[in-house]
Amino acid sequence: METQTASKVEGNGAIHVTASKNQQVLRIAEHLYKQEPDWVTFFREVLGVDGAVRSTFPQFDDSTEFEKSDEFASIQKMLVKLREKKTGGDSESEPTRVITVRLPQSMHEYLRSEAHDLHTSMNKLCISKLLMVIEQDMIPVEKSAGKSRRNASAPVPQPQPQPQPAQPATPVSHAPSPANRFNSHATTLPLKTSF
Repeated sequence: METQTASKVEGNGAIHVTASKNQQVLRIAEHLYKQEPDWVTFFREVLGVDGAVRSTFPQFDDSTEFEKSDEFASIQKMLVKLREKKTGGDSESEPTRVITVRLPQSMHEYLRSEAHDLHTSMNKLCISKLLMVIEQDMIPVEKSAGKSRRNASAPVPQPQPQPQPAQPATPVSHAPSPANRFNSHATTLPLKTSF
């Protein structure tokens, strides 16, 4: 049975109930941390898609609130400590993936300079930045994006194909697409998730 504690009573009489879920997640993280796993395993089991945090807080608002807690800050510190350890098993705990991030040349130069100043690789610096929690209002809203960044599994209605009248074939143009036209000074940064 889940233990719950009342935190305070506001003027409108509503009682805010703070569940011990934060402590439960922290205990799971601490138990795993004591086993000295590689950081990837720790991330997957605690913060990953099927990890303890998402399992305990499946709703976006609840998980976002947890990310502001002291317990979450403690988990982040554990993750940093595990990343500092150099273990041979890191790369074998799960396959790595590569993403390509398009960013302006000035931002690439800034990241390279920051990594140099911090005596680390750009890859480690970028992974560290990706592990940081960002408030939703700091992410530009896409016109087609919904409210939740974690609603990726929701089915998206597909447009039905419309019959088109037959048209004569036209030669293929090799002109740059409108999207590429504005990226003449952009740098493509492959981000490897190696350790």
